[in-house]
Amino acid sequence: MGSTVLSSLQLGWVPADQSSVLLLLVLIFVVPLQLVGGVFAFLARDAGAGTALLLLLGAAWAGTSVTSLGSPPGTPVVARAVFLLALVPFVLALTGAAAQSKPLFAVLLGITAVRFALTGLYEAGLGNALQIAAGWTGLGIGVFALYGGLALLVEDGKQRTVLPLFRRGKARESIEGDLREQLTEAQQEAGVRHQL
Repeated sequence: MGSTVLSSLQLGWVPADQSSVLLLLVLIFVVPLQLVGGVFAFLARDAGAGTALLLLLGAAWAGTSVTSLGSPPGTPVVARAVFLLALVPFVLALTGAAAQSKPLFAVLLGITAVRFALTGLYEAGLGNALQIAAGWTGLGIGVFALYGGLALLVEDGKQRTVLPLFRRGKARESIEGDLREQLTEAQQEAGVRHQL
């Protein structure tokens, strides 16, 4: 949702003088949901998804929204460029980790890294074409996330995978395996062991 809303601003579908309304909507609607999603990912013992959702994406949405509210609409800000470009290697690292068991999530994170890079390069003053490319990339993220959300919702309702999510390894076992398989390694996880 947030990606689509921001894309509408980057593509000029919403006038720049109304950007503060969109940014406030991102702060009120997107940031809290992203943070809650991250907390639940950590509670589900998915440190990669928790880190991506809570620490990187949730904080990135909050940071870029707040700093954009304080700057003139449609004006690149070099400090924001540094922030966004600094996020790219961290998102790519999480992309690589997710690729092992959750390739769909890895693709989503990879596209997000591309968007951060394009937006960061625009904010560095390298041209409006980069902002437009970032906007279209953001729409792609929105469509991709919609598919993923629908697939997970249908899977939850049917108690089986209906729309492909392409899970592998432990992620696949968590859905298709029995309880014994899921608990075998739990005794070795942080928070379960007596000492770290």
